[in-house]
Amino acid sequence: MKKLSVVTAVFLCLFPVFSSQAEQTAKPNIVLIISDDQSWADYGFMGHPDINTPNLDKLAAESVVFKRGYVPTALCRPSLMTLVTGHYASTHGVTGNDPSPKYAEGISKVYKDRKAGLISFVNKFESLPKLLGEQGYLSHQSGKWWEGSYKNGGFTHGMTRGYPQPGGRHGDDGLTIGRTGMKPIEEFVDMALKEKKPFFIWYAPFLPHTPHNPPGRILEKYQSEGRPDSIAKYYAMCEWFDETCGQLVGYIDKKGIRENTLIIYVSDNGWIQNPKGGGYAPRSKQTPYEGGIRTPILFSQPGKLRPSVRDELVSSIDLAPTMLAAAGARTPQQNLPGLNLLPNLTNENKIEREAIFGESFAHDIADIEKPEASLLFRWCIEGNWKLLLTYDGEVNRYKSTHPRSEKRPQLFDLLADPHESKNLAEQHPEVVARLVRRIGNWYPVKERKVLTVFAELER
Repeated sequence: MKKLSVVTAVFLCLFPVFSSQAEQTAKPNIVLIISDDQSWADYGFMGHPDINTPNLDKLAAESVVFKRGYVPTALCRPSLMTLVTGHYASTHGVTGNDPSPKYAEGISKVYKDRKAGLISFVNKFESLPKLLGEQGYLSHQSGKWWEGSYKNGGFTHGMTRGYPQPGGRHGDDGLTIGRTGMKPIEEFVDMALKEKKPFFIWYAPFLPHTPHNPPGRILEKYQSEGRPDSIAKYYAMCEWFDETCGQLVGYIDKKGIRENTLIIYVSDNGWIQNPKGGGYAPRSKQTPYEGGIRTPILFSQPGKLRPSVRDELVSSIDLAPTMLAAAGARTPQQNLPGLNLLPNLTNENKIEREAIFGESFAHDIADIEKPEASLLFRWCIEGNWKLLLTYDGEVNRYKSTHPRSEKRPQLFDLLADPHESKNLAEQHPEVVARLVRRIGNWYPVKERKVLTVFAELER
C-alpha cells in the first residue's frame, strides 16, 4: 500500500506535465525561419561545394523540400509583407523599401514616420499573426520588421520598437537576434508553454545580410585557397546563420515539442556576392532573375510530414494560407491568391498548378498610390519556361542594378539554362504568347498594358 502511494504520488506530480503537453498538442506551433539575402544554391543540401550548413541540411533531411521555391518580389520589405499578408506587393502596397528621395517634399512627407507602409498593410489586411491570435496563438517577432512596432503586425510579443525609436527603419532591437544569441525566443517559448498556448515564431534574423562580420572562428575556415575576402566573409555569414537555426530548432527539440511544431524555411530574396568587394553581383538581389527570386522552401513536422524532395513549383505566396490551414484559422476577408499546400504535404499528392507569378519594383517608391510608377518587371514560370516582361517604371537609387538593356520579352528554359544565359524568345514565340496571356489573366487590372506588349510581339 505504501508502495502504491509512492507510485500514485509520482504520477500526480507528473500529471501536470502530461496534461500541459496534451493541451499543447491541440494546435501545432508554427516556426517561420526567414533567411535574409541568401542565394538559393548556398546550402549543403542544395549542392554548394564549400558552404557548411549542417543544421539546415539536417532540417532538410527531415522536411518536405521544394528546391524550386520562389518569392514574388526580390526585395526584403515587399517580400516580408507578402509573407505576413499573403498578398502580392502590388496588392498589399509595400512595393519598395523606402520612399524615393527625389520626391522629398511629397511622398517623403507622407512617409516621414514610415506610416505609408503601415496604412497600406495594417489597415487593409488581416495579418497572419492576427488571424492566428483568433485561434489562441501567442506570436513573437524577431529580426527584420519594417512596419514600426511588432504590435502593428498583430504580434503579441516581439523585439522591434519601430519609429521614432533609434534605428527604427527596419528592425532596431529585433536585428540583434541570432547575432547576439537566441534568448528572447527561448524565453518566449518557455512562456508559451507555461501558459499552455500554441505559438507562432517569426524568425527573420539580419543574417547572412550585410554587414558581413562573422565570428573569426568561422571566417578562418573560408580564408583559404585564394578565395577573395568578400566571398570568404559571405560564406562564413551563411554558416553563422545556419548555427542560429540549429539553436532554434534545438531548443524546440529540448522542450519536447518538435512533433507538434511545424517549421517552415524560406529566404526573403536571393544574393550573389560580388567577388570584387562588398555588395551583390548583377542579376541577384532586387532582380527577377533566379539569383534574386529563387529559394528552397522547407516544411518539417516529424510524424506528420514524410521527408521528401519535390519538384513542383511553389511560392512564398503559398505560405500564409498553408500556415492558417495548419492552425485551423479562418480565411481572411480578402481572398488569398496563394495555395494551401497542407493537403499536398500530408497526402503527398502532386501540387496542381499551371504557373507561378511575380513582379519587380524599384527599391525606392515613386508613388504610393500607383505601384506601376516604379514597376520594372512582371514574370511567369510555367514548368521549365520563364518569361520576363520589362516595364519603364522609375528607378532612383540602384540604377546599376536595373539596366533594362533588353526591352524585348526574355524567355528562358530554366532546366537547361538555370543561369538564364540565353534568351529563347525569338525561337519560341508561341511560348512567349502563351505566358504573356497568363500574365494578363493573373494581372487583369493591368491587362491593357500587358496586351500592348503582346501586340508588339506579334508584329
